[in-house]
Amino acid sequence: MTRPHDLLAAVADGVDPGPFALVRREGADHLDLFTGTVDVADRLADLPLPDDAAAGAHTLALVPYRQVTERGFDCVDDGTPLEYLAIDGHHVIPLASALAALPEAPVVSDGAAFDVTDEEYARTVERVLAEEIGRGEGANFVIHRTLHATVQGSPLRAGLAALRRLLCGERGAYWTFLVHTGTRILVGASPERHVSVDDGLVMMNPISGTFRHTGAAADRDALLRFLRDPKEVEELYMVLDEELKMMATVAEHGGQVVGPYLKEMAHLTHTEYLLAGRGSKDVREVLRETMFAPTVTGSPMENACRVIARHERTGRRYYSGVLALLGRDAAGRQTLDAPILIRTAELSPTGELRVPVGATLVRHSTAAGEVAETHAKAAGVLAALGLGPQAPAPGAAPVVRPDRPGPARPAPRPGPERPLADDPEVRAVLAERNDALARFWLDQRVPGAIALPRLAGRRALIVDGEDTFTGMLAHQLGALGLTVDVRPWHRPAPVDRYDLVVVGPGPGDPGNLTEPKMAALRALLAARLDAGLPTLAVCLGHQLLAGLLGLPLHRRAAPYQGLPRDVTVFGTPRRVGFYSTFTALADADRVRTGHGPVEVSRDPADGAVHALRGPGFAGVQFHPESVLSRDGLAVLADLLGHLLERPARPVPAHASPDRG
Repeated sequence: MTRPHDLLAAVADGVDPGPFALVRREGADHLDLFTGTVDVADRLADLPLPDDAAAGAHTLALVPYRQVTERGFDCVDDGTPLEYLAIDGHHVIPLASALAALPEAPVVSDGAAFDVTDEEYARTVERVLAEEIGRGEGANFVIHRTLHATVQGSPLRAGLAALRRLLCGERGAYWTFLVHTGTRILVGASPERHVSVDDGLVMMNPISGTFRHTGAAADRDALLRFLRDPKEVEELYMVLDEELKMMATVAEHGGQVVGPYLKEMAHLTHTEYLLAGRGSKDVREVLRETMFAPTVTGSPMENACRVIARHERTGRRYYSGVLALLGRDAAGRQTLDAPILIRTAELSPTGELRVPVGATLVRHSTAAGEVAETHAKAAGVLAALGLGPQAPAPGAAPVVRPDRPGPARPAPRPGPERPLADDPEVRAVLAERNDALARFWLDQRVPGAIALPRLAGRRALIVDGEDTFTGMLAHQLGALGLTVDVRPWHRPAPVDRYDLVVVGPGPGDPGNLTEPKMAALRALLAARLDAGLPTLAVCLGHQLLAGLLGLPLHRRAAPYQGLPRDVTVFGTPRRVGFYSTFTALADADRVRTGHGPVEVSRDPADGAVHALRGPGFAGVQFHPESVLSRDGLAVLADLLGHLLERPARPVPAHASPDRG
């Protein structure tokens, strides 16, 4: 098909026009029509993006969830392919013209039912809260279920009719789209950018917190209660931390936090942040390193995949994967735009319909609340497919932005703002969310501006216990002046060329010393203590260090997952963020150990050890690198002063830069 109207006319006549995609990006007054041929790749690195390609979009990839196996993560492997459209045609269709051409006939679907009943899903929620979050396996997890139905008539025509209804009835979507590959049709309105790259600027867009409403606009008083709800606030903080971990791997200086904003859709209102940072990685590597968003998986990411595989009975197909549009700009630089595949239906050529949806489970969750959330998240797509009521007619554009001074921000999204944008109390409540957060991640950072002269020439190794908080920790230690390497716990190598070894965070039970990770990290800590070499332990590392020092470990009755607290650290009040289920206990502020006297900062109520330090070693139960740790950078600077008082040691001439 050489013209957009020919394609739409062919569909109206019952003719398959071949592979194509129709995409409306947020705020656009047009749809992009991409045509081409469809192929399948094994890996993201195999997606075509030639060095000599002309400016424009070249590849539209449908990335399934099973692609996380590229990172070595667990999944229920359903064999869903990594399909991509090799684009050979691009046309722009004005929105009014597209709406006039798309079919208006209602979609008829029947036999609708979830593969997991409400009662079964509620029981799964309760198990995850008790067995996973309650036992220290992570801070939050997303468990999905899928509604199945059958569409009557032509699936492609039904998909185009659903697209029209989404264009008219949904709002706040980052992408509203239909992709037809010949083997499947994906149609949806995704609210969330996963990752984009343009002019070297990498951006991510964590969205969390779900306020359900049935009217054309949210009720102001109910919205304010939602914005102040600790569960909703902490849920967004946790995914913000998790996406900052990802930004730490794909942007040179990590991500800068912008927001929060309010995103209203037809049936839901969400809260969101934007993250931005400069990067130079190949966009396919950016995709690989950010598989997949914590808003649809959980945190820490690797263990979230294990939890999902334990509790979900089927594969996810494309749910929680991404659409990825790869191209080049006029200067030849790579570009990427990738919305998350949520609020999306998949149609087979025979009319089989799938609408997957999930809820984010955190320590405050209730089974009934998460069941209701899955229904609300499915509502927009189900309405477009004739399986639910249409929302009332939308008003103006859906973004409420706080008016706060600070660093340069991305350009505002097009469209007039809704009246709630001018409500002083809404703006104030949104703005207050940042008051207790770490300025390190909120402000623009100048390399070298906060480096400590005494750390010049010193090297640190962070040993990762399967929680990529270590990437954020590396950025903070680097900003303070250290040269930092990060290494996974299971890759042993010499550590003698480092001035400091940091045994980092990770999921799991620190009392299970037969588990390989726990045994390896404990052995590393023991060797460091015996040699009297500078060692810092964070969260899981701190728990293992405390155990070596003879302090008992205790599992909390209520997990400290994503919890900011004001505590005293070695005599100084600090605001820090906790992600833990276990804690060490002490009944005194000074403890005698086989490795010398240890100073303990503990909770006066229950003796929980927040921090400890002794000759040449220190540990903290909280995460100084977390966005929740307003005073985390100051804590690190103090601890480095304690651990690295002596002059830097020269690196041995025989030490290889590739070792460690």
